[in-house]
Amino acid sequence: MSKHKENVKKQVRLSGSGGQGLLTAGLILSEAATLQGLNVTQTQSYGAASRGGSSRSDVVISTEPIFFPEATHFDALVALTQESCDKFLPNLRDEGVLIIDTIFVKSYTITDQKVYALPFTQIAIEKLGSSLPTNIIALSFLVRVTNIVTDKYLKEAIKAFKPEFAESNLKAMKLAFKLADEYDQNNQEKA
Repeated sequence: MSKHKENVKKQVRLSGSGGQGLLTAGLILSEAATLQGLNVTQTQSYGAASRGGSSRSDVVISTEPIFFPEATHFDALVALTQESCDKFLPNLRDEGVLIIDTIFVKSYTITDQKVYALPFTQIAIEKLGSSLPTNIIALSFLVRVTNIVTDKYLKEAIKAFKPEFAESNLKAMKLAFKLADEYDQNNQEKA
């Protein structure tokens, strides 16, 4: 029996190129959902070249049993490259959430979707000294703006996944939460 009041099913696709850590991000999101007591599936695909080829991780989170493991119509799409944005944006639901890295994604066409556009890679380099935590920043930003899992369980999943990177990944998570809060606040002030 589910401890959640309503039936919820969310489909997320994390996409970009090999080496950007999207498979890791998908595993962390899946673990956070599991820790929260939700049903979850995680699938992944990457091109022939592990670095530079296309890469994606699908996470389906539900309060009910999941009968098909891949995301087909996304509630949220993280696109860290132009190629992934072009390829997967048509499957983003109306009123879905698109999160893009403006360093690599220069154009997109949306209808009713909400867009969060930030230079995630540049922020990682400038604030944390490396592009490596870009995946954790994008994932944590996604969690903060969608509430797909709680901050508490994301933090637990980050600490459990490769504990040797926990400290730096938790810094990336806190930075992403701050970015998400500021992003929403800045957009409310403009409205």
